[in-house]
Order: sequence, then C-alpha cells, then structure tokens
Amino acid sequence: MQKYKIITTFAGMSEIKTEKAVFVGVVLEKGGERKTMEYLDELQFLAETAGAVGDKKFVQRLDRLYQATYLGTGKLEEIKNYCEENDIQYVIFDDELSPTQQRNIEKIIGCSHILDRTSLILEIFAQRAKTSYAKMQVELARHQYMLPRLAGMWTHLERQRGGMGTRGGMGETQIEVDRRIVKERIRKLKEDLAKVDRQMATQRGNRGSLVRLSLVGYTNVGKSTLMNLLAKSDVFAENKLFATLDTTVRKVVIENVPFLLSDTVGFIRKLPTQLVEAFKSTLDEVREADILVHVVDISHPDFEEQMSVVEQTLRDINAANKPTYVVFNKIDAYKNEEYDEFSLQPKGKQHMTLEELKNSWIAEEKTPCIFISAKDRIGIDKLRSDIYKMVAEIHAGRYPFNNFLW
Repeated sequence: MQKYKIITTFAGMSEIKTEKAVFVGVVLEKGGERKTMEYLDELQFLAETAGAVGDKKFVQRLDRLYQATYLGTGKLEEIKNYCEENDIQYVIFDDELSPTQQRNIEKIIGCSHILDRTSLILEIFAQRAKTSYAKMQVELARHQYMLPRLAGMWTHLERQRGGMGTRGGMGETQIEVDRRIVKERIRKLKEDLAKVDRQMATQRGNRGSLVRLSLVGYTNVGKSTLMNLLAKSDVFAENKLFATLDTTVRKVVIENVPFLLSDTVGFIRKLPTQLVEAFKSTLDEVREADILVHVVDISHPDFEEQMSVVEQTLRDINAANKPTYVVFNKIDAYKNEEYDEFSLQPKGKQHMTLEELKNSWIAEEKTPCIFISAKDRIGIDKLRSDIYKMVAEIHAGRYPFNNFLW
C-alpha cells in the first residue's frame, strides 16, 4: 500500500514520517451507525489532507463514553493488536479526547501515535497556513490545545536538580518548565495578534462604505472556485479540506456596481474552539459583511447537516442575523439514491431528483437561493444578476443620489 508523509509539530520541532492511520468512532444512539461511518469518512478525508493514508475504521456501540478510556478496554486491545500486525502508527479518534483519556489510551495501545479530531484539524491548519498572521493564529491554537496535555509528554524525564546553593534539592519538574514556556508563548502570540488585528481593523475602516459580501460555508464546498469566477482572481482552490485559511478580499464590479467580496476559512463539524478563538479576527470579515453568501455542496449526502454546522458557527461568532443568499453548488456531481417502491421506509430527500429537490427547497425556505455548478459554470450569469440586485439595493440606500445605478 502506498504511504504518504504526515508531519507532526510542536514548539517549532518537526518529525517527518511515512505512516498509515486507522480511525475510531462510537455509536451512542439507536440507528446511528450510518451517521458514525459518515463522520469517520470525513475523518479519513481530514487525515488524507494532512498526508496520512487511511487503513481501517473501528466502531463501538456504547450507552455512554468511558470517562477514563473513551472506549472499552477490550476494543482498545483489538485496535492495539491490529496496529501491531499491520504496521499502523496513527490511531485517530473522531472526538476530542480529554488529557486523561489520551494518556490511558496511549498506555494500552502502546507504540501508535494517538490523535483526536481536534489535533488532526490543528495539524492541517499548521500545514496550510501561509502568511505570518495565519501561522501565528494556528500556533496560538496549538499551544492552547497542548497546554493541559503537557503532563503526559514528559513522564520519561526525571526531576531537574536545583540550582547552586540548594544542596542538591529538587528544582522544577520538566513539565513546570515547559508549562511556563508555553504560557509565555501564548501571552506573546496574543500580544502580536492584537497588533495585527488593530492594523486589519484600520484597513477595513479605510475601505469606506462599499457593500461587503462574504462567502461562508462548510470546508471544500467550492467557495474559492466561486470567488475566482466572480472576482476574476486566482485564489488557491483544491479538492482538499481547508484549502483556504487566509481571508482574501477582492473588489468586484458587476455592471456599474462595485462591492467587496471576501473568502475565508471554511467551517467543519466540531471545529476546535481554540481555532474559533484564534481566528476570531479573521472572521471579522464575516461579522462585518452586509450579505452572507452561504455556499453549499448539494452533492454531499449530508449537505443539510453541513448547513446546520455553518449556521451554528455563525451564531457562535455573532454573525447569524444577516441577509443570507444560499448558493447550492456542485449540481454537476449531484446523484440521488434509487427508491425501492416495496421498501417500508418512506421516500426521503436522498431519493429526490435534482429538480424535485430544487422545487422542494424553494417551496419550503424563505431564504433566496440558486442552484449552480461553479466547475461547469452553470447558473453563473443568474448568480451574478441576483448579486447585482442585492448589492445595488444596499448601494442605492448609501448613495441615494447615484441614480445611474437604476
């Protein structure tokens, strides 16, 4: 099996290895197996984005998570044996593990590296960050995540001896030294980010009162591709999660109406709170937008859940009560499941044709929407026309004497 590189970093130190990974999830409710497997598929996509190669998925049905070990010890032993037999070094859990759970799992499984969903997303952000600002934001989030987990990193080290005049007394433990270093680094990063935040706020203020649109959506739904089409720019777009971290702002003119269009980091289920906090200034572009353009991957089987994740994240950053225009992208990739007429299960949305889904959504929702394919440029002219009308209306309110707009 082909192997890829995965890079794990902390405090500026890097270790490059070629590794395979297995993925672990739990089913906590009746009938939740399908949902858990979909979550593990996304987890595998995350791992492959980071550079690992997926090998196997482990699932355990539980009434509740084990406080000390997350899973039952029998299942952990099964994972350990599989890793030893198949040369697996990374075991990745779909939830965030507590420091205690991580330490206990490491003791049971042994040689494999234990990652949780949060640490994997942090790793991807670290790899994707290009500008110094994004790198500082990611480093802050990683240090905040690692701080409570330092206890398990130095168990192999003895206490340091005290300094001169201590008669051989015991000095600080290695963990105390490192905890102090990490706390100081967090403080310094927050100070540096605050300076950049003030500069960025000034830049936003200098843009005047141009109408602002912000592209929002789940990661990998095509926001950057859409940005390139509307702004005729060259924003990096790739079929990987979190291809864009840094906010990109472009001035766009449709007919004779100018506005600012921004594209920023995509959202994801269980987005680490450390990242939301660290990227809060980057997300100011979303908070200060006049209109949110919510881009949705209509071809994804769980697109409605992804929409809910985005809507919840917008509420978390106080950006939910804004005019929103929903763009259902990737209609070229949409496929519906065949419905068995003899099935005892009711016909669901997954069985609808694209036309049925369009009619259903438009009938049920008050939010204006459009169905497009950014890849094949289907519906782009209608999209530009709709955006023009929305922007022109706001623009006319700000500049009432510019009658030429109408």
